[in-house]
Amino acid sequence: MQRIPNAIQLTELDPDGLAELYAYPTSLDEPWVRANFVASIDGAATAGDKSAGLGTPADKQVFLLLRELADVILVGAGTVRAENYGGARTDARRRRALHGRSFGGHRDGSPPPIAVVTASAALEPGCRLFTDTEVPPLIITTATAPADRKRALADAGAEVIEAGGVAITPKALLNVLAERGLHRVLCEGGPHLFGQLLEADLVDELALTTAPLLIGGTARRIALSAHEFQCAMSRRHLLLDEDGTILTRWVRR
Repeated sequence: MQRIPNAIQLTELDPDGLAELYAYPTSLDEPWVRANFVASIDGAATAGDKSAGLGTPADKQVFLLLRELADVILVGAGTVRAENYGGARTDARRRRALHGRSFGGHRDGSPPPIAVVTASAALEPGCRLFTDTEVPPLIITTATAPADRKRALADAGAEVIEAGGVAITPKALLNVLAERGLHRVLCEGGPHLFGQLLEADLVDELALTTAPLLIGGTARRIALSAHEFQCAMSRRHLLLDEDGTILTRWVRR
């Protein structure tokens, strides 16, 4: 097999070696925002309207690791509905081990909560986010969201948090997480939430999987925003799997 300079074959890494590559900075006193996305070679963020349609075994391996390392998983309400989100499932022993090595996680090994951003509190209390989870989700919403919706989500077990009057700014969103000591933030989408965080210059890194597929069609990109901007990034690593999957980690300069 022809080797690419500075690339690492995924098969050369054991689980601890892979965790070292994705470790958060130590001693964080404010949120560090990591986004995780998968895209096709031609830039599609979904296949069949779902990101899961692009998944490969290597992408799944890193997806689970990033959840193990995170304090909280941040996602938009549209993605929760489209992907039928449930609570995170992680290995408690692994979480404790990673925490002990300053990689992230919680001392008790419990999964990270899912934090959902929804200005209108428009979620169904009977969806998997509430019925299939070990940890209550955080619903980050506004003061003007309908009170009956917020009550219904709280009754379903969520912690409902008002982070704005009529809108939720990216900074207010991260402040809510910081107040709860949730500094290792893993953003799993969608493109609008990621684009808002990028436009506010609040994304510290991107873990990007390139799936060995061409999709075509009208699928969205991983980031959508109201305005064009430029955010210079540096590549920290490049991992290759035997099926052609490329895993990269990009950190803000």
